[in-house]
Amino acid sequence: DGSAFNRNGAVANESWHEVGVDTLMERMKSLSERTQEECSESEMAKRFERVESQSAELLPAAPPPPLSDSGSNKTTAIGQFVDDPGFLYEDFARRSDASAIPTFRDYSWEDHGYSLVNRLYNDVGNLLDEKFKTAYNLTYYTMGGRRDVDTSKFRRAIWNYIQCMFGIRHDDYDYGEVNQLLERSLKAFIKSACCYPERVNRADYDKVLREFRHSEKVHVNIMILEARMQAELLYALRAVMRYMT
Repeated sequence: DGSAFNRNGAVANESWHEVGVDTLMERMKSLSERTQEECSESEMAKRFERVESQSAELLPAAPPPPLSDSGSNKTTAIGQFVDDPGFLYEDFARRSDASAIPTFRDYSWEDHGYSLVNRLYNDVGNLLDEKFKTAYNLTYYTMGGRRDVDTSKFRRAIWNYIQCMFGIRHDDYDYGEVNQLLERSLKAFIKSACCYPERVNRADYDKVLREFRHSEKVHVNIMILEARMQAELLYALRAVMRYMT
């Protein structure tokens, strides 16, 4: 079809240089107008694994420099609240059991987690659900200086990419769209902000989504926060459900 995508959903000649907003809008429009591609379950799984493997190859932001001697007391003070100072995010694609990465076809927030939280804590599920939906749907239908833009494809790609880094696969989603809509530089920023937030600085923020308004970039960061929280809740709530049954 003359697009810049290959059959696997990857952007041809992908580089660290961001495409402009107009190109991104064309890609979203192309995806929206494209007839639903029928892919086998194995092909859908391969696309997810490809995105996850690519995420493992991305280097996060560099760690901050060590504290000076004057800050050593702060480190000692904080240490009393930390059980394992060496505990860090580990890429799922690099784990020894990567072949057994769980999918959440049989457990999702909408169908299971939401109701379980309400069962354990009255109305808390409603509050969390409203918070997740607000974070996801927070849009002025703008992208950079363009108005009346349907950003749903872009927002879903970001949300599902974040949860992909935590080993969560939504079986009804084509992860080929992630590579079509999220530039490598944006993926690297998302990984840093999601998995190593203490390393992110203003320069990292300024280098991505350069044509976007600040309100739109802040929205991306809000989605990073909420999608990660939902992913963590899914693991915890599924464990609780298994214990209860």
